[in-house]
Amino acid sequence: MDVVKGRVAVLLFAASTLLLALGGALWLLGPVDAAEVCWLVGTVLGLAASVAWTAAAVRRREPSVDVIAVLALAGALAVGEYFAGAMITVMLATGRLLEARADARARRELRLLLERSPRTARRRAGDQLIDIPVDDVTIGDRLLVRSGDVVPVDGRLFTEATLDESALTGEPLPVERTPGEDARSGAVNSGAPFDLLATAAAADSTYAGLVRLVEQAQASSAPFVRLADRLAVLFVPLTLLLAAGAWALAADPVRAVAVLVVATPCPLLLAAPIAYISGLSRATRAGVVIKGGGTLERLAAARVVLFDKTGTLTRGRPHVTDIVTGSDALGADELLHLAASLDQMSPHVLASAIVSTANTRGLKLDLPRQVTEEHGYGLSGVVGDHEVALGKRSWIAPDPAPPWVRRVRRRAGLDGSLTVFVSIDGRPAGAFLLEDVIRPDAPRMIHSLREAGIRRIVLVTGDRTDTAESVGRIVGTDSVRADCDPGEKLAVIEAEREAGTTVMVGDGVNDAPALAAADVGVALAAHGATASSEAADVVLTVDRVDALADAILIAQRARRIARQAVGVGMGLSLAAMLMAAAGLLPPAAGAVLQELIDVLAIGLALRAVLPGRTHTVTMPPADVARGRELRAQHESSLAVVEEIRAVADGLTTHDPGLGPVRRLVERLQTDLLAHERADQDDLVPIVARVLGDPATYALTRTHAEIEHQVATLGRLLEGLRDEHVQPEDVIELRRLLYGLYGVLRLHNAQEDETAFSLLPSSPVAVGPRTR
Repeated sequence: MDVVKGRVAVLLFAASTLLLALGGALWLLGPVDAAEVCWLVGTVLGLAASVAWTAAAVRRREPSVDVIAVLALAGALAVGEYFAGAMITVMLATGRLLEARADARARRELRLLLERSPRTARRRAGDQLIDIPVDDVTIGDRLLVRSGDVVPVDGRLFTEATLDESALTGEPLPVERTPGEDARSGAVNSGAPFDLLATAAAADSTYAGLVRLVEQAQASSAPFVRLADRLAVLFVPLTLLLAAGAWALAADPVRAVAVLVVATPCPLLLAAPIAYISGLSRATRAGVVIKGGGTLERLAAARVVLFDKTGTLTRGRPHVTDIVTGSDALGADELLHLAASLDQMSPHVLASAIVSTANTRGLKLDLPRQVTEEHGYGLSGVVGDHEVALGKRSWIAPDPAPPWVRRVRRRAGLDGSLTVFVSIDGRPAGAFLLEDVIRPDAPRMIHSLREAGIRRIVLVTGDRTDTAESVGRIVGTDSVRADCDPGEKLAVIEAEREAGTTVMVGDGVNDAPALAAADVGVALAAHGATASSEAADVVLTVDRVDALADAILIAQRARRIARQAVGVGMGLSLAAMLMAAAGLLPPAAGAVLQELIDVLAIGLALRAVLPGRTHTVTMPPADVARGRELRAQHESSLAVVEEIRAVADGLTTHDPGLGPVRRLVERLQTDLLAHERADQDDLVPIVARVLGDPATYALTRTHAEIEHQVATLGRLLEGLRDEHVQPEDVIELRRLLYGLYGVLRLHNAQEDETAFSLLPSSPVAVGPRTR
């Protein structure tokens, strides 16, 4: 049935457009009668279609603008205004075509989920492996899941497993599961093959439930009621009363025809769609695809925004946030160089993060030799003259581990980080900590949403509570709902809907049910299309979440202009109807006047294509170029910043050597302060020109504080000699170093959020912390 409706919509649109265009060509060439025939056929075609749609609306007991269309087309036929009738037919056909495409889009989204569903499973039968349809799996079967396979059914692990559960939870980092833990269908085996004891049939497993949730959410989504339909509830009875009254009072059917002619709903049928289409065009230029006028109107009415965490408020990919070296003999850059050179040979997501960090630092990587992979443990090979191994702590640094290993594990546990340990020539040499970091533009986007009229912002995620609450505090959400599976997200959306129209923002397959259930679903698709972008009503094609605030402002302006155009047009039409009813406006003049009213309404609607107020900033090319230069210097200075913590950690009262401190302070005075002064001289004015002077006050204050603390460190060292250092001197040095480190960390976050996130199409690199 849906396929038939789609084909009918396409045929009606093609036929009505062809008749309108052919009639226009014939009118220009001279055969006016032939043109009138084309427009007459188009009008009759539209009348037949609108009568059918009106009858269907009556059966559903729904108000419809098609009632006005029937009257307008009938009136056009009665007075011979065939061109207007043909134009109305085209607009009706366009609306039906858009609705048909929306239905097809929903079916495509569900098909994507179904295509990803596992089809077969490998069941152990003694010493043999038998491929069976996934629907034939029964509870108690022992299954083998090979590397890269999708887990076919819910089950319990016999062995350790590394699983990519992003399709279920949205969390981009792979998780380690131990024997006895559960594995859910839909997860991908990103480690060594493992055995699984089936605990549920395919139909009762997690991924099948996810597909059903999408179906149910789509079925429960309220259809968009067009502005024209709502106004038709009042306008249609009024038109009929005026026409009937004019006929009865004057005993003249011509007056009734005149009322019907000037009552044509072109301001409804043309002005509102033109304003909405103009708004859609403006949004597309801002990197936001809004799928239809109905979505635009709902987006304009939004009052509650719910965010998934991964890929929306965070980058959605693991980044190296800390480099820990086991001794002073090996620098962080050398450790990163050796590890990244080896990781070039691995497709693992964590390996990609390490290689990306090395590229950001400008390190030239070597081609490794004799590379072997220990499934479930890590990777080893030869880089230059060194044997290098990367992987789990238990493989690289088994107990009893050095003290620095214990510190790494403690920090990883507190921060929710993943760890990759490194050994060089058979000895543990260091480790990398990786996190899914917050987008620098996310806090500003939250502020922009509030300025656009959003009253409540909620973070709803499948991630653990402590991580989710940390992200929520930093970006400024009103509430955090963590540990939510797809079904629980739907319950949160339903509860939040009481506060107003809801917008759900996500970027993963697991977000598809929530995107379908919300009044407006928004997907981030800058890194490729997913099922979420198919399910969503709005798609951000740029890798900037602050584009959502601009989309809301554009939608609000387009809706406001549409209402103004419709109000003015229908108000003038109403005045014309009263004149026609009084006998002051004959049908022929009424038709001309109605066309002028239509042109005026369309002209008012076209204002929506002009630029309006948004949060998008524009920068001169010279400022963009200088900003990127300062960003590169900023990234280079991160290694110096992180050295502060390493030196502070190495200070002890029983061995108070000041050599590392003196070398550090020299680097701070020459390298770091030079960069901070360049920021103050060049970056602060750039930000002031874009955001205004108040936005730079915090940056200027921290620049001064950094300069002050570095000077204090220098003065303290001038009065100290290594042979006379007392324990209280070491304590004071550590206090100053840790304080400076904290100020610099906060300052770097401020620069990322306030300054560098303003740069257009500038990827936000995340510099690692080095220790």
